[in-house]
Amino acid sequence: MDKNSIYLGSEYQFSFKFDQNDVINFAKASGDDNPIHLDDEYAKKTIFKKRILHGFLGGSVFSKVFGTLYPGNGTIYLKQNMSFYKPMFVETDYVAKFKVVEIDSIKNRAKVTTEIYDNENQLIIGGDALIKHPSIK
Repeated sequence: MDKNSIYLGSEYQFSFKFDQNDVINFAKASGDDNPIHLDDEYAKKTIFKKRILHGFLGGSVFSKVFGTLYPGNGTIYLKQNMSFYKPMFVETDYVAKFKVVEIDSIKNRAKVTTEIYDNENQLIIGGDALIKHPSIK
């Protein structure tokens, strides 16, 4: 099966990282200018001791993958739930992991687990998504 095949049990992984410009642009787009994301001095006084990514910036990788990579063009993103377990940081390597756990071949839909792990294989974000794509049979 090719990398874009969606079937029960299929899996996909995507490695990524964000830089501070991504954080600044997300803050502008979302209006979330919480200093924990933007101000070094403020962040040093928090439990994290340094700036963290917006949780939804981290989770946005799921949209990128579904819309452009797996299964890609034509995907309709219907639903997403996420739990945030650990903070994410700029210039840090992460891997997003996807696994198809349910298929509705009549509606061309799939339920897919969506997880982000750090380079120590710690779960950072966990959840699942419901997507629709013509290739889901």
